[in-house]
Amino acid sequence: MSTLLLRQSVGYGLVGAAQLLVDWGMFVGISALGVPAVPANIAGRLFGACLGFYLNGVFTFRTETGGRLGWPRFRRYAATWGLLTLVSSAAMYAIDRLVGLGWAWAAKPVVDVGLAAVAFLLSRVWIYR
Repeated sequence: MSTLLLRQSVGYGLVGAAQLLVDWGMFVGISALGVPAVPANIAGRLFGACLGFYLNGVFTFRTETGGRLGWPRFRRYAATWGLLTLVSSAAMYAIDRLVGLGWAWAAKPVVDVGLAAVAFLLSRVWIYR
């Protein structure tokens, strides 16, 4: 594994862990207040996404010349986020309806870690290029 890929993988994992904690905490907190699973999931993912876009752009995928933010990258990030949020929200909706909100709370980190693998590949080759 190249040094760059290793640095990006570790950085993405650390940023992703922070994102997951923010996202999951908001999802649980908001849905515990009675907000349905899908809007609570979208809110949690939105806050996590803001944190992730910034930290990944500034640290994980930076180059020798600096961070990788800006509107073109943000548009690609937003498109990816939208697609993955649809998948995550569909999963939370289904789990909530089939086995209950408590199971959705437990399953969300598992679902989002799986989606993070896809997001890493897209981040590396498309979003932060």
